[in-house]
Parts: sequence; structure tokens; C-alpha cells
Amino acid sequence: MLFNITLARTLVASRIAQLPLVAPVLHRLPSLGYHYYSSAAATTTTTMSLPAAIAPDTPTVPGQGPPKIHLYTQGTPNGYKASLCLEEMRIAYPDKAKDQLSYDIFVLDFGKNEQKLPAFLKINPNGRIPAIVDDNAGGQRVFETASILLWIAEQYDTDYKLSFKDAGERADMVSWIFFAHGGIGPMQGQAGYFLNQKYKDAFAIRRYVVEVERLFSVLEDGLQPSAPGGGSYLVGNKYSLADLNAWTWVSSYGRMGIDMAAYPQLAKWVERVREREGTKRGLKVPRQRVEVTPEQAAEKQKEVKAYIAEADKLVASL
Repeated sequence: MLFNITLARTLVASRIAQLPLVAPVLHRLPSLGYHYYSSAAATTTTTMSLPAAIAPDTPTVPGQGPPKIHLYTQGTPNGYKASLCLEEMRIAYPDKAKDQLSYDIFVLDFGKNEQKLPAFLKINPNGRIPAIVDDNAGGQRVFETASILLWIAEQYDTDYKLSFKDAGERADMVSWIFFAHGGIGPMQGQAGYFLNQKYKDAFAIRRYVVEVERLFSVLEDGLQPSAPGGGSYLVGNKYSLADLNAWTWVSSYGRMGIDMAAYPQLAKWVERVREREGTKRGLKVPRQRVEVTPEQAAEKQKEVKAYIAEADKLVASL
């Protein structure tokens, strides 16, 4: 099936390339080498500077001092992971919120390629958000979302309120973190990319949405009452970084056209985490996340099902 889909995509692309009005836009297709960032844009970013730091629009605590952690972010699922983590920690440790967990934010403008500025590349050589600089540790830089979550836990979660002291439970937590880091995030990101292109590639949409559904089924199994996590959460029957790391992507299911009726335990988990105060605060940083309405989600489901049916029909005709 994978070979047939690849062959079909090649045939369709070659047929499209023969059309004079469509051929000029083929360079925008990821399979043919399109990139968000080009070398031409690099020449414009070298003369720019990073935006000024601002305070997050979340509650402070009495006696709070100057920021010690500097978060470079944007309103994306990965960006929200870092702010959810910081806000959860600040709630769990109000004394540390006054000092060590006081933070500010730098909101990078993707439209200006600010994530590719030399000043930011010194913080994250990969030019992606989020990243942090921790003045509590002499200005230590930390990049990659999973790495940021683990750093914050190792440095500040001294009572294991969002992590685990037990080696086995910690191993489970880290396993789920990297399951999401290497699977859910990349696959949902690709699904969203193709769903938001003017040129709709039915094969690509099918490939990534079906894989997201498979990954959701893994989480559904992990949230069964008989699973090691106990049914409410993924590990140790408590909310932890394992849940936080997956939630910002999974809770965006409406944008992917995913029908959560197939994942009842996962759907309950999404709402359970949504009601946490740390989640509510974190979703305001750097700006309030815009949620998909039930009507929009239902419409997206119809759209995605149509593309999947189109891809299946084309493959069957080969």
C-alpha cells in the first residue's frame, strides 16, 4: 500500500506539472523540496534584533522578583508546552514562583523569521521555539520541548509534584514524553500542514491523519483503567509531564478532523487536563489559544473523510 501511494503521488505530480497554470507552484510542495525558510531570508534577518522581553499575562505572587527564566516562544502546541510547564510549577511551588520560577517571554515573529536571527541561533542552533535561558544556572540554554520540560522538573520539581522519584515511574514518564515528542507532534504537524495548503494532497492527508489516529489509539490504550497509569493519567495515577507533553497536540484534534468518539478515554483525559488551572494559565502565554468550535470540528471531519476516500479511490484504480 505504501509503495502504491508513493507511486500514485508521483504520477499525479507529474500529470499536474504538465499544466501551465499549476507547474509554477510545484516548488511549494514539501515532497519536492519546499522549505519555510530560505537563504534569501537570511540576509534580511541579520540586520534585525530580537523582540523585547515582556511579562506573561498570568498571575504573579506577592514579593515576586525579576525574571530568572527567559522563554522564547510563540502560540503553537510546542510553545504552549513550555508555558504550561512553568505555570504548573509556579502553582505547585509558590515560594519558588517569587524567585527561581519567575519568568518573562520573548515572542518571536515567524513572519519575520526572527527564529533564524543569529542572536536566537546562539540559544537554539535549530532555530525553533520554544527555548529557554535559565539565569538560575548561569544562563544555561535549553532547547527542544522535551528537554525543556525535563530540565524544569530536574531543577525545580523537588517534591516530584509533576514528575516521579521512583525509577520505574520516571522511566514510564520519559517514555511517554518521547512517544509524543517523536510521534504525535510531528505527525499532527504534518497533517495540519497539508490540510492548510491551497493545494490539497489527498495522499499526504490520508497518510498523516491515519497515523495520528493510530497514535491516538495508543494513548487510548494507555488510559485504560487496567493500564499502569490507572486510567485517569498516563503514569502513576497522577498528572505529570507525560500528560502535559502530549496534551497540547492531542487537544487540537478538531483541527485534524479526528472523531474523538473512537477514543472515549482519551476524550475524557483531554477535558480533565483542560480544567487544570495550570493549563488555563499556560494557554494564555504568549496569547490566548483560539479553540476550534464543535461546528468547525464537525466540518473538518467531513473534509478529512472526503480526502481519505479520494486517496483510497485513486490507489484502488492503479
